[in-house]
Amino acid sequence: MRRCAPYGGRLARCALPGAAAVWCPRPPLPGAADSPRPGPRAMCPPPAAAAAPSPCSGHAPLPQPMGERDAAARGAPAHVPAPPLYKAAISAARSAAFRLPPRLAGPASPRLARRLPTMTDAAVSFAKDFLAGGVAAAISKTAVAPIERVKLLLQVQHASKQIAADKQYKGIIDCVVRIPREQGVLSFWRGNLANVIRYFPTQALNFAFKDKYKQIFLGGVDKRTQFWRYFAGNLASGGAAGATSLCFVYPLDFARTRLAADVGKAGADREFSGLGDCLVKIFRSDGLRGLYQGFSVSVQGIIIYRAAYFGIYDTAKGMLPDPKNTHIVVSWMIAQTVTAVAGLTSYPFDTVRRRMMMQSGRKGSDIMYTGTIDCWRKIARDEGSKAFFKGAWSNVLRGMGGAFVLVLYDEIKKYT
Repeated sequence: MRRCAPYGGRLARCALPGAAAVWCPRPPLPGAADSPRPGPRAMCPPPAAAAAPSPCSGHAPLPQPMGERDAAARGAPAHVPAPPLYKAAISAARSAAFRLPPRLAGPASPRLARRLPTMTDAAVSFAKDFLAGGVAAAISKTAVAPIERVKLLLQVQHASKQIAADKQYKGIIDCVVRIPREQGVLSFWRGNLANVIRYFPTQALNFAFKDKYKQIFLGGVDKRTQFWRYFAGNLASGGAAGATSLCFVYPLDFARTRLAADVGKAGADREFSGLGDCLVKIFRSDGLRGLYQGFSVSVQGIIIYRAAYFGIYDTAKGMLPDPKNTHIVVSWMIAQTVTAVAGLTSYPFDTVRRRMMMQSGRKGSDIMYTGTIDCWRKIARDEGSKAFFKGAWSNVLRGMGGAFVLVLYDEIKKYT
């Protein structure tokens, strides 16, 4: 059987079984002006003798074409110039081979086109919330860092191995006077770096997720006609936002507490040399569980705090005639009241979780509390119910920074 393989659309390699191959020029495509014999088969030169049939009659295409150099090496005749119509057909075929299917190359569907602007706007809004909340929180926490450390020392001094019973601080004034004398003025900001690193994502995530949770809990709720449902939705969105962000940043909160509770003056007197040293030592001693010591009671406290913090604030602002144009003094007064109430409500939970954080890294008899319930019981039995509120007044003062965060956040959002 004769077989022929096309070459570049211009030559065909034709052969009979057991005979040498012959290279034949192919005719142009049908429709060309100078095409005497339209058709897909190649035209071969006439055979040398009648007994030797042409290999080009009745051929079928071979699966493997020959290259141009191979054809020249075998003595193939010169190419027959292709007509313009033939070239146009080849160009069109090549273009079609690289053309995308209509579903990929065509315009987006109307449904997708409507969703893209919404998705973009949501991402921009989320980024604005994240940035505004984080910047405002970092500034305020640095400003109130000395008060923050006083509050933490009063909370955890009974559980600290570094503070003997006769060296414990008697109150806020005693703590403020002794810290610079015994540890230096800069020690007021001990643990502040960890606090800023922790607080930036914490506050930013709180504010960002709060708005997302509000869409879930308050979708379609009219604050004028459904007040209690609106109030409960704000409580739920604030608590859920706080609990969600706490899962991500709890090790940083843990390190901040341990660094602030470190009363060593310098060098060997210090329990930890810095944020990284604290995290590494606790992880080597107790593993990941040590970095999440007191997490359960922290979740309870943060839900209560954030629920009041965001729920009451948003509800109060929402009841104003024009919430977006409220005077900054009015916003600050509302925020100050909210932070004070939220802080006092959740303060016992905060005291217990700080005490539990102090247990990490201890072994044997050094462990004071076997668990959260045991901590609640021993504090109430040995120190009295007032011990749950040690440092609460300094926490109210510190809450002024929290109020500043809320107001500053709203002001920043007006310009973003």
